[in-house]
This record gives sequence, structure tokens and C-alpha cells, in this order.
Amino acid sequence: MRVLAFLDGTLANPETPHIRVDDLGLMRGDGVFETILVVDGEPRELRPHLDRLARSASMLDLPEPDDEAWQHVVAQVIDNWPGGHEFALKLVYTRGVEGDPEARPTAFALGMTIDEKVTRARAEGVSVVTLERGIDPGLAERSPWLLLGAKSLSYSINMAAGREAARRGANDVIFLATDGSVLEGPTSNVVIAQGRTLLTPPATIGILPGTTQAAVFRGAERAGWSTKIEPLHADDLRAADGVFLASSVRKLTRVHTLDGQPLRDASEIHAELAEAYENVYA
Repeated sequence: MRVLAFLDGTLANPETPHIRVDDLGLMRGDGVFETILVVDGEPRELRPHLDRLARSASMLDLPEPDDEAWQHVVAQVIDNWPGGHEFALKLVYTRGVEGDPEARPTAFALGMTIDEKVTRARAEGVSVVTLERGIDPGLAERSPWLLLGAKSLSYSINMAAGREAARRGANDVIFLATDGSVLEGPTSNVVIAQGRTLLTPPATIGILPGTTQAAVFRGAERAGWSTKIEPLHADDLRAADGVFLASSVRKLTRVHTLDGQPLRDASEIHAELAEAYENVYA
């Protein structure tokens, strides 16, 4: 089940071709995207997602996204969604066709059914392996042209990491810097619980600022938790009372196994935090 709308307001059949083969988003991954969770017709964290889309576009020197048009196309897809109380809404914005003298970006929104394995992971948790990302925590500041922290379409490394996790018998990945610092997952932010405090690494080390992570922190604070944004080390994962992956569609997912070793049972912590997160939108 899918609904496709282009930024000019045109609804289109997602089963037929629309993107030219020389679009730079396809040819070189030269573009950015966002994925938004829509629940009962309400897009969660829409403003932060649109702000992050604009930030990523700026990092790639793309034209500034038309915020009003994106809001309209989001509403258009939601209004035409045929069923199911939850779906994923992907916003895609590329540099457009190579050699186009008018340099018109390609921009569309695509509503998609959420994969059953995602909803299962929400309930059951996931096993994770740590993989080195090949960067150090200061690289993003020294080398902005590497686009660390941009949500670009260049996802080959992230997809390869997922395949490596599967080869190792795990569901997902937590990337580590060369010094053992915790970075992020291929499609998620890392959150740990220490007592009644939640912690996540800072975006300044070259990771994506998390919209869902921020919502989880807001909900946790209302429920009496403390929150901190500070560097974490791989050893902190093993010592934590709970390790979680946060992203729009997966919400807050519990990590029960790390590098083949069971972690502390954080089922009760997860249940409390998941409820606190949902209460943000109640």
C-alpha cells in the first residue's frame, strides 16, 4: 500500500515509472530525505523533520526546500492514505537531472506500509553488533565536506552494515568511532539508561540529530527522568541498565543482545519509556 505525491501537488501512481534514469539522486545518491511516522492522520515531529531536511539540503548545497509546499504535500499524502492507523511517510529531495540548465530538484513524498519486522522489533527488541565506522569524533568538524550528520541518499555503507549484522546473526548495528566512542545506528540514534537518567551522544561528533530521540527525552523528562547529551563509549553500552535504538518508524526499540552477549533485562524500563514517548502525542 503506497501513496505518491510530487511537490507540485500532483498525485501519481507509485506502480509506474516517474524518475529519470539520469536523476542525480539515482546516479550518485545526490540528495536528502526524511522518514516521518504518521499515526491516526498526524505526522509526528513534522516541524523537526522539515527543519532537518532543510539542514541536510544546506549541507549538500541544494536549493532551500519550499517549506510551505512540503507541508502541503505531506497533508496531501495523509489525506489520501487508504487505511491503517500507522504508516511511514518518506520525503525525498534530489539535485534533479544531470546537466539540467534550470537545475530543477526532484521532490516527492511517498506513504508506505510499515514492515511487519519493524513492529515485531518494537515488541520483542533486537540483537545488535558494534561495527567501526572508520571516523573519529572530531572528523565532522574538521571535514564538513564528508557530510557527516546529513541525512543524504548515499546509504550504501548503512545498508552494507545491516548485511554484515545479518551475517553475524544480529538484527542491527551500533557504529563506533575509532576511539570506541558510540556514534549511532545505520537508521537510528542510540539511547542508554543509567538509573533514572537517559543519555545519547551529541550530534557534533558527526551523527544525525534525532527527532524521535528528542521526543523520547521530552516524554521521559515529564515522567521524572533526567536526560543528558554527552559522549558515550562502547563500555557504557555493556554497563547500562538499558540500551535502545530510536527512530521515527521503529519508535524506541530495546536492544537485548550486544555482540552476542545478553544485556540486562530492560523490559520494564522500555515499557515505561515507550509509554512516556506515546504520552507526548496524547
